[in-house]
Amino acid sequence: MQARIDKRAMGALAGGHLATDFAGGALPALLPFLVDRYGLSYTLAGLLVLASALSSSVIQPLFGIWSDRRGAIWLLPGGVAVAGIGIALAGVVPGYGLVVCCVVLSGLGVAAYHPEGSKVAAYASGRRRASGMSLFAVGGNLGYALGAIVATPLVLVFGLRGGLLLAVPCLAVAAMLCVLLPFLTTFVPDRADSGANVGEDRVGALVLLLGVIGFRSVAWFGLITFVPLWEVSLGRSEAYGNRLLALMLLAGGIGTLAAGPAADRLGRRPVLLASLVATPPLILTFVAVGGIPGVIALALAGVCVIGTFGVTMVMSQEYLPRHLGVASGLSIGLSIGLGGIAAVGLGALADSVDLRTALYVCAAAPLLAIGLGALLPPTRERSRLAPELVAP
Repeated sequence: MQARIDKRAMGALAGGHLATDFAGGALPALLPFLVDRYGLSYTLAGLLVLASALSSSVIQPLFGIWSDRRGAIWLLPGGVAVAGIGIALAGVVPGYGLVVCCVVLSGLGVAAYHPEGSKVAAYASGRRRASGMSLFAVGGNLGYALGAIVATPLVLVFGLRGGLLLAVPCLAVAAMLCVLLPFLTTFVPDRADSGANVGEDRVGALVLLLGVIGFRSVAWFGLITFVPLWEVSLGRSEAYGNRLLALMLLAGGIGTLAAGPAADRLGRRPVLLASLVATPPLILTFVAVGGIPGVIALALAGVCVIGTFGVTMVMSQEYLPRHLGVASGLSIGLSIGLGGIAAVGLGALADSVDLRTALYVCAAAPLLAIGLGALLPPTRERSRLAPELVAP
């Protein structure tokens, strides 16, 4: 096993992650325009986020099982292409129901890509797993941010039909991955060898971690859904709200690059817990104070909430070393689906009370994650990915 991260492989995998999450990031940016076109309530806007979250998350463990048992590297280009086509069609189909269907289609592409991509990225990371997986994760972070950045001017210039252009970068990346499939396949061990000397699965520890990710996802989905709508409610433009969303996502990408090496040096749990502790006061500052301090706080909240995505992905794989695809599907998928469900609940709360209260709930959710995170046992990675490594 190589000691260093294979940059070519990681670049391709992070590029695919960027393209799939580019499609996902375009949805929050499209929400204000879809709300205006169809006269949607906050609850119905949240339902679109739920449709995306469930289709891109709940099914991910099934793709993970498929990946672990049979191998499915072709899902890398296939997932990217489907994610882009789905979100591109969401802005042009007639009727809210068809928009939901297109969002679901895009989510299925996201679900197909992530478990296989995460597994191959783990093997390509060598012994520096947290650093490598952070590079993989930052592709997704940047993709989400670019989705928000690109979607808004496209719609402002061309109307919602301009969303069709969102498929172009996704299809281009899918074509690149098709060319590189033989190279990427070399990083995946034979299935007969992949389960040897990897240690025991610790399901209880993984369940605790999924709880942490789930509560963190309440804050995540609340922010990406309601930051643009919050700014619109204050009398600012959709473009301004989407710029703040993009700032938060870009800051999260920077945080991801810092969190991975920190987790390799200081341990997974300390980095995760520190980010959870910092998140509530930052969200409160954004909502209650606003202005320049609020913008800075939102960016730092992005660092804390988004920055540890790669860390928790590594932890899930280290708690379930015999089933890397399933672990990846669960950490990225099923538990994050809880955040999508929360988005609908937060939308209903915003409709019945106000949007400010819903954002305060986003600030409270990480407090519950802290309690579960304190119970997490050490991660021990004894597999061929990082033999004899013990991370506190």
